[in-house]
Amino acid sequence: MNSIRVRIGVLGLALLAGLAAPAPASASASASASADPGTATATVEEQRLDRAVPQEILRRSGFDGVAPELAEALSRAGSYAQARGIVVREGAELWRRAVDRAQGRGPAGGDLSRDDDRPLYWARLGMTREVRGWEPGFGLTDRQRAALLDALERTSRGQTDILPHGEGVRRIVVTGFDPFTLDRDVRISNPSGATALALDGTVIDTADGPARVETAVFPVRWQDFAEGTVERTLRPYLPKADLFATVSQGRVGRFDIERTNGAWRGGFPDNENIGRTETVPVTDPATQPQWTSTTLPYEEIVAADTGRFPVYDNTSVTEIPAGGAEPVVRPDGPTPGSVARAGGGGNYLSNEIAYRATLLRDRLGLHDTLPGGHVHTPVLQFGAGNTDPATGAVTDPEFVQNRLDIIAQVRAIVTAAANATSA
Repeated sequence: MNSIRVRIGVLGLALLAGLAAPAPASASASASASADPGTATATVEEQRLDRAVPQEILRRSGFDGVAPELAEALSRAGSYAQARGIVVREGAELWRRAVDRAQGRGPAGGDLSRDDDRPLYWARLGMTREVRGWEPGFGLTDRQRAALLDALERTSRGQTDILPHGEGVRRIVVTGFDPFTLDRDVRISNPSGATALALDGTVIDTADGPARVETAVFPVRWQDFAEGTVERTLRPYLPKADLFATVSQGRVGRFDIERTNGAWRGGFPDNENIGRTETVPVTDPATQPQWTSTTLPYEEIVAADTGRFPVYDNTSVTEIPAGGAEPVVRPDGPTPGSVARAGGGGNYLSNEIAYRATLLRDRLGLHDTLPGGHVHTPVLQFGAGNTDPATGAVTDPEFVQNRLDIIAQVRAIVTAAANATSA
């Protein structure tokens, strides 16, 4: 493919192109109660578990026993320390089981294709709902419960398992996301999360020798990002990495290497149906830039033959120019002194993870030595005739093939980036 500079306007949320937004909710909605006493403390995300589609996905992957097994283990815990040990063990086991399933190790557990990221997502929610509603005999403070939930989230997302490996092996960090917009279509899968499962711990051959890929998955929740989940996860590992790529689902039919990221949240509701419209909240806001930039070798990536989908160098942003009052689309990137309203990847959590990861890179003094930035995948689409959320199947052959092709192309893009930045 020839290098193509994209000259398009970012109209709001690139990550959510073509998707209808649910109505925003207040922060208190995330803990709204249901009529079932067993889910009285369940979050908005967890309450979706009771729908037919999540239950079918869990059953057809063999992950339907994950949450009950955690509940049984917790019932035997006699102290907070024991409970924490159980949660850490079971969370890490869920991540490892999902990675093994995606990479063909062990039993498939059912007829759902191995590349599917949704069993991990729904099984994790089953586990967090168990912890949220658990009332042990020894008593549990709110702070302790929150710590258990945090440990479960981090271990089951691979966030505590990004480890350096051996001398002479390059290290590449890749991140993905949970499914989202589930009230629009609860069947949705996220190819970036599927890619994280498929690539975790794998080794790719580069011009400088083998490179090991380590991955993690992040939630689609504004509050987690405000609390620093990206920085907490990546800070110990970026100084040891040779390359990183944050990955998310973007536009239909194309990959984008996002040149510029903006410090603005556009307000689209997250998986808790909560919206945020504000400057991206970070530590030391006095030194916070409006824009950060990729250091991925975008020209080489775009020029490489990586797969069936076209790959673009996306330079467009939306800004309020210096001295101006209204947002303006800039096809060639921001102008001096402007205020961000959307990066190349929009103003949702895909832009935010790119902004946070590249800002962390820069604050660690790695801008000139660590290639890193954001890759947007094509939207993962169901096959023709399977587009009605109300009556459609949870999977189909075209849906699976699209996901496999996206996974393979992300791997090829990462390989091209590693080759282009070899010593």
